[in-house]
Amino acid sequence: MSTASSPLAPPDPAIRAAAEERLAGLATPAGALGRLGDLGVWLAAARGAVVPPPLTDVRLAIFAGDHGVARHGVSAYPPEITAAMVRTFVAGKAGVSALAAAHDVRVRVLDIAVDADLAGTDGVPAEVGAYKVRRSSGAIHLEDALAPEQTAQALAAGREVAEAEIAAGAQVLISGDMGIGNTSPASAMIAAALGLPAADVVGRGTGVDDAALAHKTAVVQQALDRAGDRLVDPVETLTAVGSADLAATVGYLLESAERGVPVLLDGLMSVACALTAERIAPGAAAWYLAGHRSTEPAQSLALVELGLEALLDLGLRLGEGSGAVAAVPVLRSADALLREVALLADLMPPTP
Repeated sequence: MSTASSPLAPPDPAIRAAAEERLAGLATPAGALGRLGDLGVWLAAARGAVVPPPLTDVRLAIFAGDHGVARHGVSAYPPEITAAMVRTFVAGKAGVSALAAAHDVRVRVLDIAVDADLAGTDGVPAEVGAYKVRRSSGAIHLEDALAPEQTAQALAAGREVAEAEIAAGAQVLISGDMGIGNTSPASAMIAAALGLPAADVVGRGTGVDDAALAHKTAVVQQALDRAGDRLVDPVETLTAVGSADLAATVGYLLESAERGVPVLLDGLMSVACALTAERIAPGAAAWYLAGHRSTEPAQSLALVELGLEALLDLGLRLGEGSGAVAAVPVLRSADALLREVALLADLMPPTP
């Protein structure tokens, strides 16, 4: 059953208009701030103030999970890497950990469907597994990723995580991912949303060769064909060809948009989830920014559908939330310009 809801209200249009007026009045040449000016206006509207307080509390939630399809030749790395990377996040030694430390972003990792029992072992806190749905999602070309009740559980988990981070003071949220094989369900979700064949959306993920890319494309197409008409419904899409970690990300994005908290999206996985959130709650995308452009073709297609333009294009394909975290200084720059630059009217001598 679909959970489609009434369209969500966008960031405050009156504040947007007032922020645009302030931008036009800054002591800078007209249009000189380019996209930074536009971003500052968007942030003002999304944060509910023409001159909001400094952007000091940015939080990243990494939703980790394994995928049955990863044992069917779609990735360059074995599924066991997922559990090892969760431990690496906890230790603060992953790629995104370094970026988050450099840019003052708080990181939280959650085991939603890792194919191991991590919580409480090897230094992994019990809270990491507080929202675990299952061990690995199903191999989507052969079976559903989830049972319907597991989809609902994962969506609710993501919502609870967003709610907790917002209650703790988050001004901007970031969604991150970890899971070997996750580009296959993410690509399937985008194909389902856009009505496209696998050949148009599947990319190399962790860097597979041509033969593995052809096999991966066939696997994703098999998953789409197996799901059939169920793909019309976004929640059924998550059940049939998604995964628990991606469903949790969708819940996280939905809760953020419904609460009016802006989200900085990362790569393929978070954009696939944003597109699914938009299918469930039209208008949700108005609360999202695209942190960076992934090398995956499906992400570019989804960004066009969402009407989003990436802030960075650095050839990144690490995942983890890394591209979005790398874009945080751009957000802070836009926020500071609209707040700190003098108004031209204040510099001009009064008219006699």
